[in-house]
Amino acid sequence: MSQKIIKPSLKNPLDPPEKVEFTIPGEISRATGGYEEAMQEGHDLIQRPIKSVSIGQIEKQHFKKRMTVWERIKVLTESEPNILFQNWGKNLDGASLVTGILNIGGRDVAVYGHDFTVRAGSIDATNGRKLARLFTMAGEKGIPLIGMNDSAGAFVPAGVGGLDGYAEAFTALRKISGVVPTIMCMFGFNAGGGSYLPRQGSFVIQPEDTFFGLTGPGVVKSVLGEDITPEELGGPKVHGNSGVADLTVADETSALRAAVRLLSYIPDNNGVMAPFQPTSDPLERKTWEINTLLKKAFNSPTGFNTPFDVSIIIQQIVDHGDYFELQPKRAREAITVFGRLGGHVVGFVANNSAVSSGQIDCDSAVKIARFVRFCNIYNIPIIFMEDTTGFLPGREQEARGIVQAGRSMLDSIIDVRTPRILLILRNAFGGAYASYNNYPTGADLVLALPTTRLAVMGPAGKEFVYKNELRKIRSGAAELAKKGAAERVAAGMDAGEAKRDAEREAADWLKAQEGELNLRYEKELMNPKEGLTLGSISSIVMPTDLRKVLGENLNFLLRHYKPAPWQDVQREFH
Repeated sequence: MSQKIIKPSLKNPLDPPEKVEFTIPGEISRATGGYEEAMQEGHDLIQRPIKSVSIGQIEKQHFKKRMTVWERIKVLTESEPNILFQNWGKNLDGASLVTGILNIGGRDVAVYGHDFTVRAGSIDATNGRKLARLFTMAGEKGIPLIGMNDSAGAFVPAGVGGLDGYAEAFTALRKISGVVPTIMCMFGFNAGGGSYLPRQGSFVIQPEDTFFGLTGPGVVKSVLGEDITPEELGGPKVHGNSGVADLTVADETSALRAAVRLLSYIPDNNGVMAPFQPTSDPLERKTWEINTLLKKAFNSPTGFNTPFDVSIIIQQIVDHGDYFELQPKRAREAITVFGRLGGHVVGFVANNSAVSSGQIDCDSAVKIARFVRFCNIYNIPIIFMEDTTGFLPGREQEARGIVQAGRSMLDSIIDVRTPRILLILRNAFGGAYASYNNYPTGADLVLALPTTRLAVMGPAGKEFVYKNELRKIRSGAAELAKKGAAERVAAGMDAGEAKRDAEREAADWLKAQEGELNLRYEKELMNPKEGLTLGSISSIVMPTDLRKVLGENLNFLLRHYKPAPWQDVQREFH
């Protein structure tokens, strides 16, 4: 006896058959004709992009722990989406791409998403044009864009049409870069144009179990003979560490919710401010926790060299301790976050002494430059927090181009036109200070904690300041060792042992003398006094007053700032 095969279905078998009637309420029913047939056909066309997909294709997406594009849209908004250009392609099925306008938090947001259930979300000339139209509309209307990328790339049967489609989309997206901010979510397996297109966006968010890259593992195997997994080639760990992905998350839902949260910190376009949110957190709130952190750090045995996590200070300053960090898994010696202070969105750029003493290397310099440039373009004020002993030296950094990376950071800071404040927490040495938003590079205000150590060099500077005294001390140590050895031999000690013992005593004496010079150097030069004398620092702020002082000065600066597109010469940028 043959067994009955049960096919999967999303329909409830107990529901009555769906019947759509095109009658006017109160109208006397008559025989249907051509009008009703046209209405029925129109209704079917509206539903075709959603209902023409087989249950099997939807099940495949779910089996891979992926949502359909329509399910992703429902995560982004509770409102009904306004789908644009829905019947596209020769089958009038949307041609593997959904574009529309969503209401997210009361804001219009342009959205596109590849429909992987149709032709694996691939691109040809027609839906490349469709994508370009959406980008152009977003730029013209001044609304932000969210992309949901889940595409196999160019549609191979379309031939060069697929490449033309991508080229048209590339061009349109580049033209709105710097006009409206864009957030790209990476879903599924994306290669080639499916990777290039979203990386043109302002921010990229990548969940686990996804891939995007120049080519897939199969191409790498055939060309280079190298066996590599998608995770090792273009997974979130790879892109999170390189900075290609700005944020890596657990799954698709986390990515979409992170996109909505990030959207709340950025403006609609380059001519307006980011959304203001009234807060119940008073600016006058004392930041006692910052005082506790610094006290424990600086009163520890390692004193002023004790590292601490600067994100704790940011958390205490922002409204309700809430902030959004970008590139949190890369170059942790620099922290870049969006937060709110008194309801205003602020970009925070902070050296983090908990990692590599906060020294700036190639990765952190580029990380800072990208973030600062975004804030500058989109009218977001910036608070810099400085605690760095300088740029990281060494052969590796020079080979990687630390001079160029550091210059990119400096250029981005010099170009800033939005309100900006520098807060010196502790160390501000050498070239790192000179390129980190001080008064000469254009800061509106420079504040410092009493723990500030502002100098050309760190403790090694004593070699230049007290050169003559050190020469006398070191020659005195040599004489002390020689004299001590002679006295020990005269007392009957073995000559070799006498020499070693005398040298140890001389070395301890020398260390103590140099330690006294270190303290003297700190008291005379490694402090905020000279900076205050020269006007390099405007004023000293107590740790408990940081939120109040920063918030009040930010409010003052914003009262006299008019948001507008960046009209200056657009300089070359690395």
